[in-house]
Amino acid sequence: MNMVEKVTPIILTGGLGTRLRQVVVNTPKTMAQVAGRPFLEYILEQLQAASFKKVVLCVGYLSDQIQKHFGDTYQNLQITYSVENTLLGTAGAVRFALEKTSTQHLLVMNGDSFCAQPLDVFVQDYFTLSRKASIAVTEVTDTQRYGRVNFDQQEKVTSFDEKGSVQGSGWINAGLYIFNRQLIAAIPAGRNISMEKQIFPDLTIRGELYAYKTSQRTFIDIGTPESFIAADKIFSNWTVGLRPQLCQSSEAIL
Repeated sequence: MNMVEKVTPIILTGGLGTRLRQVVVNTPKTMAQVAGRPFLEYILEQLQAASFKKVVLCVGYLSDQIQKHFGDTYQNLQITYSVENTLLGTAGAVRFALEKTSTQHLLVMNGDSFCAQPLDVFVQDYFTLSRKASIAVTEVTDTQRYGRVNFDQQEKVTSFDEKGSVQGSGWINAGLYIFNRQLIAAIPAGRNISMEKQIFPDLTIRGELYAYKTSQRTFIDIGTPESFIAADKIFSNWTVGLRPQLCQSSEAIL
């Protein structure tokens, strides 16, 4: 069996996008037009390039726009929606979407960011090293703007530094995670819980979270007007199925 067949992708698309509203009005952040297309399309094409066949979209704010645009399929991807009626946070949303999945492993992606990491390679590393939880990290020249992920020689995550606290080169969260299903099932259902502020620190304390060092240098987060404009320039040269070539054009952008 292909390793990706053992994994269900879940994309977090329910954020309010408050920082972006001055340039994107009455539109979900993941549907913001980047180089003439909804940003979410690039993420879905990244999944297709890795041979995924199914995806779950966690939707909330203005979810009808996402559902109307994509429907039940996007090219070769079958789409299932997990619709939140209340804000559940990043971890709470993944826990709520669990009932829409059947695989033992889950690939969680932030719908407002893009790391040009081949996803099948990330999945293969997770299985080869028998991880329970992996977080993709990308290296930047100054982590002060992003926060920092610290890990030991075995790539076991040891701590996280908040934005603005540490200067200099280092590794940052690239917005891609793989979890064993049991870890997500253990999250209390129906509560607003943050993956970054609550789940990751707990997994770190228990020694269950490992870093995956991606060699890809492009990390795009469209959460601010400045990064949104930068993303438009990056994706103007996008080609379906393109992999490492996209990464050569820029270092990380936020």
